[in-house]
Amino acid sequence: MDEVLEQVAKMITEVVGPDFLLGVEITRDTTFSDDLGLESIEFVALADKLNAHYGVDLVAFLADMDIDEIMAMSVGRLVDHITARV
Repeated sequence: MDEVLEQVAKMITEVVGPDFLLGVEITRDTTFSDDLGLESIEFVALADKLNAHYGVDLVAFLADMDIDEIMAMSVGRLVDHITARV
């Protein structure tokens, strides 16, 4: 699971740019909205990277969530989903 967290953190950094994340450590508790401030276009880019690397359909994962759950989603929840699928 640590490998998946490390890879997801790398992908997030690629999507938002390392300058944006100066001083921000991406952990399991890091949230996409509050901590990272991901815009929808960045989330789409991350979804593309996840699909290419892991074959994980992020849209299908998010489809069962309401907007509040999506906004509060942590990196750890995404990592758990990926780990369960690969």
